[in-house]
Amino acid sequence: MVAFRMGEVAGLLGVSVDTVRRWADGGRLPVSRDDHGHRVVEGTALAAFLRTRATESEHGAVSSARNRLSGIVTNVIRDGLMAQVEIHAGGHRIVSLMSREAADELGLEVGVPATAVVKSTNVVVEVPPRGV
Repeated sequence: MVAFRMGEVAGLLGVSVDTVRRWADGGRLPVSRDDHGHRVVEGTALAAFLRTRATESEHGAVSSARNRLSGIVTNVIRDGLMAQVEIHAGGHRIVSLMSREAADELGLEVGVPATAVVKSTNVVVEVPPRGV
């Protein structure tokens, strides 16, 4: 059974350790103790917590896309008819190509909060080597 320490959970979710502790102390995220007395979150409990959070709509919007990564715009390159927009979200870099008109209408500039909404039928899944 896989269990994650509080710092690992924070890193996976892109939040602070204090946020994870508040969720645990508030009963939103179930924790247990490992053999050394450290608080840990079982992988299955973390997955259930994330499924619950995924159904909570931030803005009340309804969409068929299930992959939402909220972050901040770190770069915008406008060139002719197209724009390349880079968002950093929870430690991840997402790059989107869109029309320049769309980027202008959305007011996308460096420092603006934005959410990358991804709908994809082709997702590659990787896992770390066993024992790491």
